[in-house]
Amino acid sequence: MNLLSNDLINFTINNRFITLILLLQIYDKMRITFSTEIEKTIINLKKGNTILYPTDTVWGIGCDATNFEAVKKVYQIKQREASKALICLVSDLKMLEKYIEKVPEAAYQIIEYSDKPTTIIYDNPIGLASNLVAEDNTLAIRIPKDEFCQKLIQQFRKPIVSTSANIAGQPTPNSFKEITQAVLKGVDYVVNLQNEKINTKPSTIIKLSNNGEVKIIRE
Repeated sequence: MNLLSNDLINFTINNRFITLILLLQIYDKMRITFSTEIEKTIINLKKGNTILYPTDTVWGIGCDATNFEAVKKVYQIKQREASKALICLVSDLKMLEKYIEKVPEAAYQIIEYSDKPTTIIYDNPIGLASNLVAEDNTLAIRIPKDEFCQKLIQQFRKPIVSTSANIAGQPTPNSFKEITQAVLKGVDYVVNLQNEKINTKPSTIIKLSNNGEVKIIRE
């Protein structure tokens, strides 16, 4: 009886050990894939290419937000009027302050306490592609909490455009599978991560003017 019990215990321990090894191998593979995708994406961004990538909200079409020609290509892919501005992602407050002339005090509180993705429209952006900025000299910017976006922007060291992966006027895709061939073939690089992810709703959008005016554009 004791021999049988010992054999059973050893068998269980061995199985758990093997399972642990397999899980660690899978984890390592995932991390390698994650890092590789960031490297490939940055290479494309530096070339002025457009990307299709997972964000903290929906799948997005993006590019280097300081590159005029790259931003122009994003508009072409979406078939969107150039007068309709796009959203821009930054990694942190320091990057935000670099590209906005004056960040309103209210923005810091909203960013700190918001419990869901929140995009803020700021007055007087600086150092970004001119065709990214709205006619009233404002720009919508968000700090994403998504790990991939954070790592990507931190390593790229510049803001990235983010606009939903659909042709203008068509529904926003709820998953990668719903993205149309027109978009898939239109971008230069598709990030091979989170293809199974079901998207959350688009971000809340709040407009903060330097005169103190606060306006909720989208809840």
